[in-house]
Amino acid sequence: MSKDTLPGLILCNNAMLRRAARKLGQFYDDVLAPSGLKATQQGLLYQIHIGNEPAMGAIAASLIMDLSALGHTLKPLIRDGYVETFADPDDRRIKRVRLTPQGLVKLDEAMKLWHVAQQRFEDVVGKDQAAKLRAALDDIAALDFDLPPAS
Repeated sequence: MSKDTLPGLILCNNAMLRRAARKLGQFYDDVLAPSGLKATQQGLLYQIHIGNEPAMGAIAASLIMDLSALGHTLKPLIRDGYVETFADPDDRRIKRVRLTPQGLVKLDEAMKLWHVAQQRFEDVVGKDQAAKLRAALDDIAALDFDLPPAS
């Protein structure tokens, strides 16, 4: 436990996870700053790129976020010309997203910086430990926390 950790935090899984997520998020944001993107934006651009014009619902589900939060995150990327939305040709009710040519250039720039952050993290934490952490976090994200019925 670091000297800055409040004793009550170490008892709560959620508090400790959020604390670590803020620390790591700040680190990635700082490394990505020269690109003008936050780590969340870089990650979203990457998911769109590898998703082959994914539906917004599919992205939201894979990132475990609601559509309104995804829309909020997409707004500046659309405004800046990195992403565009369009109706699915087979079902116009489905909105899809894709990177623009400018978005591909921005993603390439951001990925170079992301690799720097990723390598630095693995240098500090250890490559095997980082892989185990990602696997554990993926396992947690896949859990179903059904709440018991209220008494």
